[in-house]
Amino acid sequence: MTRSALPPVTHLATPRLTAGLDEHGWLDAATHRRVHGPLRPLPTDVLVQLVDDIQLTGRGGAGFPFGRKLRAVLESARRQQRPPVVTVNGSESEPLSFKDKVLLTRAPHLVLDGAALAADAIGASEIVVAVTDDEGAERSLRAALAERQMPVPTSVHVVPHRIVSGQSGALVNGINGKKHIPPATSQRTSDAGVKSHPTLLSNAETYAQLAIAARRGPYGYTSLGLVDEPGTVLLTVTGAAARPAVMEVPTGTPLWRVLELCHAPADAAVLTGGYEGTWINPESALRATISRAGFAAVGGTLGPGVIAPIGPDTCPLGELAQVVHFLAAGSTGQCGPCRLGLPDLARSVDLIVAGTAPTALVEAAVEAVRGRGACGHPDATARMSASALMVFAADIATHGARHGCGRPVKGQLLVPPGPADTNARLSVDWSRCDGHGLCAHVLPELVSLDANGFPALPQSPVPVWLHGQARRAVRMCPALALRLTTEGHHAA
Repeated sequence: MTRSALPPVTHLATPRLTAGLDEHGWLDAATHRRVHGPLRPLPTDVLVQLVDDIQLTGRGGAGFPFGRKLRAVLESARRQQRPPVVTVNGSESEPLSFKDKVLLTRAPHLVLDGAALAADAIGASEIVVAVTDDEGAERSLRAALAERQMPVPTSVHVVPHRIVSGQSGALVNGINGKKHIPPATSQRTSDAGVKSHPTLLSNAETYAQLAIAARRGPYGYTSLGLVDEPGTVLLTVTGAAARPAVMEVPTGTPLWRVLELCHAPADAAVLTGGYEGTWINPESALRATISRAGFAAVGGTLGPGVIAPIGPDTCPLGELAQVVHFLAAGSTGQCGPCRLGLPDLARSVDLIVAGTAPTALVEAAVEAVRGRGACGHPDATARMSASALMVFAADIATHGARHGCGRPVKGQLLVPPGPADTNARLSVDWSRCDGHGLCAHVLPELVSLDANGFPALPQSPVPVWLHGQARRAVRMCPALALRLTTEGHHAA
């Protein structure tokens, strides 16, 4: 499964969000109305009561109650006497997730319905839909907007596809014309978001769920799923599944049934919630149910709905190392935990893979970044890595005893190559290197010294924010041994 090819769509029980997708490649306005029926605007108090009745939470990862967001935005708009802005987060920056892309590229009117409902109810001045620059969502949305009348001006904003793009602060910065990175200081978007207006920000599936609930009403919506988490959820089942898919299932569905339908390997460890989620072991996967509480009960996380099992034919520690390196390279380098902590964590995982370091080394690297970042990225990376240490304890022991497990790394977690500006790598000409160690002093974020005083380099690309320092380290190498290359070409 690649970023340019959407996975097949399927469902358990009666489809709601995915209704009509088994028959139509793209639901135009007429087909959308025929499949989903008409939709009427709702007064403010009715809409707020509806989202409370169905216990709607954000479907982008954090699971924040949508009703609380609505109330906060309404209060800020009243206090500031400024109209709010409705923003749809369609960036889906989690590399393993495709559910929002499916909605935006195949059922865009459902997402726009939810955004229109919210905008009309809270008196918004505009709607902004943010999408990434590597899929067909922008084209689909513009075509859908040309077919319909929105209650307020609606625009499509394109953002870069990076792991931090989906964070609310980074998204608002990008829409406001600033650098698309998380802000140095946190500010609630409900107080000041797009154009400094109170902003109702949630992801694409959340608005689509709102549109479904407005048509069905609270009793119809809660007729499927659990009492505490009613309705359906969209999952992206990927990894080593022989039949990867975006699947709509009622909450409470056993995870094993989802894995079985997608032909996942038996007795597989599963990464839940994506790269910034958590691992669960095969026994937990058999007991887990599809809900936030169901995953939490076994140490997993629903997050953005990613289910990624890995098979017995790949090295799980090697798969982990690829993900950690990707996350380290994807940081914005604004704080110490990202600049120093994540590269150090990636190096520590490499040593675990090589069987030359104890688990305590990774644990120490995890603790060095936990709770100290300017945004949630280092915390999430640390949490995922810590869960892997528990799930793959036996594999770590094997690597320590044998310096490996003998299995190749097949890339079942589909780590993307990264943007064009993040593929520069450091290397050493060992025929020249004399072990001066200057490079480790100039570039401590990436270079450490081994027991003999020679540089140990990460396998990951050099983050964009370290390119200048990397070039400086290359220039200062007294033996002219350090190299910075891009796609096999000499860079510095």
